[in-house]
Amino acid sequence: MDLLQTYADKSDGEDQSHQPYTSSPDSSPPRLIPSKSAAPKVDDTMLALTVAKAHQSHSKPIDPSQHVVAFNPTYDQLWAPIYGPAHPYAKDGIAQGMRNHKLGFVEDAAIESFVFDEQYNTFHKYGYAADPSGNNYIGDLDALQKNDAISVYNIPQHEQKKRKIEKLKDVEMEDEVVGGEHEIDPTEIDNPASDVWLMKNKKSPWAGKKEGVQTELTEEQKKYAEEYAKKKEEKGHSGEKGEHLVDKTTFHGKEERDYQGRSWIAPPKDAKATNDHCYIPKRLIHTWSGHTKGVSAIRFFPKYGHLILSAGMDTKVKIWDVFNSGKCMRTYMGHSKAVRDISFCNDGTKFLTAGYDKNIKYWDTETGQVISTFSTGKIPYVVKLNPDEDKQNILLAGMSDKKIVQWDINTGQTTQEYDQHLGAVNTITFVDNNRRFVTSSDDKSLRVWEFGIPVVIKYISEPHMHSMPAISLHPNTNWLAAQSLDNQILIYSTRERFQLNKKKRFAGHIVAGYACQVNFSPDGRFVMSGDGEGKCWFWDWKSCKVFRTLKCHEGVCIGCEWHPLEQSKVATCGWDGLIKYW
Repeated sequence: MDLLQTYADKSDGEDQSHQPYTSSPDSSPPRLIPSKSAAPKVDDTMLALTVAKAHQSHSKPIDPSQHVVAFNPTYDQLWAPIYGPAHPYAKDGIAQGMRNHKLGFVEDAAIESFVFDEQYNTFHKYGYAADPSGNNYIGDLDALQKNDAISVYNIPQHEQKKRKIEKLKDVEMEDEVVGGEHEIDPTEIDNPASDVWLMKNKKSPWAGKKEGVQTELTEEQKKYAEEYAKKKEEKGHSGEKGEHLVDKTTFHGKEERDYQGRSWIAPPKDAKATNDHCYIPKRLIHTWSGHTKGVSAIRFFPKYGHLILSAGMDTKVKIWDVFNSGKCMRTYMGHSKAVRDISFCNDGTKFLTAGYDKNIKYWDTETGQVISTFSTGKIPYVVKLNPDEDKQNILLAGMSDKKIVQWDINTGQTTQEYDQHLGAVNTITFVDNNRRFVTSSDDKSLRVWEFGIPVVIKYISEPHMHSMPAISLHPNTNWLAAQSLDNQILIYSTRERFQLNKKKRFAGHIVAGYACQVNFSPDGRFVMSGDGEGKCWFWDWKSCKVFRTLKCHEGVCIGCEWHPLEQSKVATCGWDGLIKYW
């Protein structure tokens, strides 16, 4: 009510409103209304404390024993030296966890090795160095001022000039000393302890190079040079070509010629085919043992078969008598590693051997002399002479580097290279009156070539084909039998199209992984092959049925040959080192 009264009085007149307000003695005293705020009331004492604490924590270093830091420390804090109260149990007051050196705690300081070397050398030369932890110097501060704080690595320009001038002066002094020799005491020149002698005999490290090369070698040096040259030559030969070994041969028979003067390799006069019909052997007649390791191939003497040649993994090639004594007649030693393949020439007087020592050798069967040696520096896997009578000097070899190389034996030159295969060449078989030859390879293909022309005329490769490491020609020359590594023998026609004969395939044996030889009986009625379990298998050519199996060898039966004249006799060889005659 009092307030209303006051407002009413105010509106009474202008003159009244200008008068200062004075409360009437009987009215109550005025009350001031406090300002209102919508925000809730907050106690800010804790906030003030936290801010103070934060200021404090930002200035003091971090306690190293602390596992968690609740704020973002500054760089200075992280790199501040460690302080703290002395540890009650540690001698030097440092807790065990803080100790990283036997003398206590050592701080890591990162400094480049170049910078360190610079300061180290500067300190040793001038007596002062820059302190890596700050922007100040330590050491001799007078020297620092005097040298204008230079380090050993940044000598000023004028200093460098001064040094050059000093060097030039030194050189002039030397020349004077050497030039004015007549004034110097001659005893000083001869005395190595004197400065004069040192000046005169001072040589740069390169001075010796200007002198001429020593021309005359001593006897010892000559001897060494010769030996070195010889060694190098031998090494070069073995690296590029095959390994060289002295060729030796040993005759084991009674005499090389009989009472009539006939050679021991001459075929017997009465040797001729007993009948045209072939029969499958049943029992073992004879065993030839003489190889100390496995036998990799056997070949009967052409046309007569009175001798049998064998290639051994013991590096030796042996020839054995078949008809009479059954003994080893001659051993041929010329390879330094296992012999891979052998091949007679048409009349049997000479033969070829191919060894893993990368050499192909052409031997005289009778005398055991090596007529010639061929090598390309790669391993020959198969060797063949051209069967034509007028081309008996042409040698073909399938190599491990996918090529078939042709040599002329008379000149020793390579006359042709057939290079199309994509894998090592395994077999070479002449067909079509020796005008063409078929080769098989690790690339699982057959290729037919025109003799003398290095262009494939027929390429046989099917997705189902396997590698064919042994191929043989049927006696009627119309068919090829190929030992396929999927445990079957496939028959290909040798006519124009070289088609696979799908009606004839011979199976049952296990040859996967082995290059077991395939062969035919001389009348063509039977097919035979060795296998990986030491058996020899015989199939009938017409019906393709298995006719007989013989257990011939322990281990792999790698080769089998039908005797060219004695129709029911077969020779087999195996990796047990034996050759057996059935």
